[in-house]
Amino acid sequence: MKRIFFIILAMFALQIICYSEEIHFDNEVYKLKYSAIAPQTNGYGNEYFRNSENVGNWVKMIGVYYYPEVSNPLTYAEDFVKTVENTENSVLLKFIENKKADKAAISFLVNGCENAKKYFEYDIYRFEKKTNKGMMELKYAVKRYYTNNT
Repeated sequence: MKRIFFIILAMFALQIICYSEEIHFDNEVYKLKYSAIAPQTNGYGNEYFRNSENVGNWVKMIGVYYYPEVSNPLTYAEDFVKTVENTENSVLLKFIENKKADKAAISFLVNGCENAKKYFEYDIYRFEKKTNKGMMELKYAVKRYYTNNT
C-alpha cells in the first residue's frame, strides 16, 4: 500500500517537472491560476485548477509549494498531522513517513461549507526534502458536495 501510494505521488511529481503552466494528471489538465510568495516563510506556492475552476470555486486542485527555510520535512509533516488532528472539522486518514528518504505523505478529510453548500474535501500531501535547500510540498485535493445528511 505504501509503495503504491509513493509511486502515484512520484508520477505526480514527474508531471509537475514536465509542465510549468499546465499539469496533466489523471486524464485532466490543470492550469496555473494562482501563485504567491509567503513573506513569513520565504516560501512560495503555485496552485493549479481545471479550466472552469479557480481559487474561489473548485472541485479539484493541485498545489506545489516550496519552503526554503524548512530543513526537516518529517518534523514539518508531523506538525501538519497534529494540526489536522486538532482541527474540529478534519479527520486524519493516513500518515506515512520514510525516514531514510526524508519523505512523508498524509491524507485526510475536511468537512466544510461554502456558499451554503456542504462538502467533504479529500486531501493528499507529500513532503520531501530538496537536494539543494528546503522542502517541497505537493497537494492534491478533491471536493464532493452533498445536499442532505445521509
